[in-house]
Amino acid sequence: MRVHIAADHAGYELKNHLVSWLQEHGHQALDHGAFEYDGDDDYPPFCFRAARAVVEDPGSLGIVIGGSGNGEQIAANKVKGVRAALTWSIETARLAREHNDANVMALGARMHDFEESARMVETFLGTPFSGADRHVRRIEMLSAFDGSAESPDPSTAPRTRDA
Repeated sequence: MRVHIAADHAGYELKNHLVSWLQEHGHQALDHGAFEYDGDDDYPPFCFRAARAVVEDPGSLGIVIGGSGNGEQIAANKVKGVRAALTWSIETARLAREHNDANVMALGARMHDFEESARMVETFLGTPFSGADRHVRRIEMLSAFDGSAESPDPSTAPRTRDA
C-alpha cells in the first residue's frame, strides 16, 4: 500500500521510524517532510501536503504526526476529501477505518512509543471499511457538507437498521 506520511519537529523521529517500518512491511512510504529536525517548524504545511497527496492518490492512506496529533488531525481535515482521525489506541485505529473510512490517521509522538505507534499503523492499514449502510450514510452526509455552509437536516435523513 502507498502511505503518505508527514510530521513536524515533534513527530520527526517517529515519522522516520515509521517510514522504515512501513518499508520493512512491504508498504511504499511517501515522505512529505519534515526532512530535517527544526524545533521551530509548523505542522500545517506538512499535513496539508500529505493529505492532498492522499486525495490525489486513490487507494492510498496517510499518516500525520505531531506532539499530540490533535493539530495534525485538524490540519489534514482542512483538505477536501480527507477524513482524518486522531488514533490513540488500537481500537480507535480500527474504528477509524471500519466505521469512518478514514483515509488519514493522526498520531501523537509524545503520547505513544514506537512499538505502540507501529501497532496502531498496522491496524489502521489492515482494517477495511465495513460498508455498513449507517456508516455509508454518515460519510455521505460529511461529504455533502464538505465545503458547504449547510448542515444536513437530521429529520430528513433516511433511517435504516443494521447491526
